Amino acid sequence: MTKSAVQTTKRHDMAVRSYYGVVDGRPRAVVLLSGGVDSATAAALTARAGFALYALSFAYGQRHAAELDAARRVARALGVVRHEILTIDLRAFGGSALTADIAVPKDRTLAEMRSDIPVTYVPARNTIFLAFALAWAEVLTASDVVIGVNVLDASGYPDCRPEFVEAFERLAALATRAGVEGRHALRIRTPLIRLTKAEIIQAGVAAGVDYSLTLSCYETSSDGAACGRGDACALRRKGFVEAGVPDPTRYRAG
Repeated sequence: MTKSAVQTTKRHDMAVRSYYGVVDGRPRAVVLLSGGVDSATAAALTARAGFALYALSFAYGQRHAAELDAARRVARALGVVRHEILTIDLRAFGGSALTADIAVPKDRTLAEMRSDIPVTYVPARNTIFLAFALAWAEVLTASDVVIGVNVLDASGYPDCRPEFVEAFERLAALATRAGVEGRHALRIRTPLIRLTKAEIIQAGVAAGVDYSLTLSCYETSSDGAACGRGDACALRRKGFVEAGVPDPTRYRAG
């Protein structure tokens, strides 16, 4: 092999190792990143634990598409190895205030939020997202997929429960070549699942999360101000107050 060919091969090998995130020897993790408080915190805690992050976000037809800009900001701040934003149009199905012409609930109490599955639930969304994350993790030979679900503050979402996560992890072992051949077991990590929003924010502050980069509102104004009245805004506000941390969110007046 000529000297030029050797150099080309080395460059190719370095490019492959860089793509798979193994240049510095860190284990890889695929992190679902929406741009909100929970996903940003879960990602930061995963990075702090020594993982190389591969962030995955979705343009799924959500009315609050501004969250993707927040996801990009968070990904840059965390220094992810790679950030993919996939387009899948769930508006074709509708069935949610986030993907159809259905009003987003406003000014609800915490008790009302917990009383039933809210209309902001997107049918099977986390199942869909985790399926994509699983596929990427298998390509990356990553053993960890991270999702920032939690069940304490607003427990109405069926795909945020530990039972769902455990079931999906079992499915991953059955549905992948890596699982069937026993090459590596895939774990669905949920570092926030038993934390309140206040505890999540406190953990994020300790991990260096800049929450001014994040977005929680489902109906931001044209200038990016949060509505302050929907469930997501209410839980965010409550979390910052209870955490004793200043809320950097810019809310609409009135």
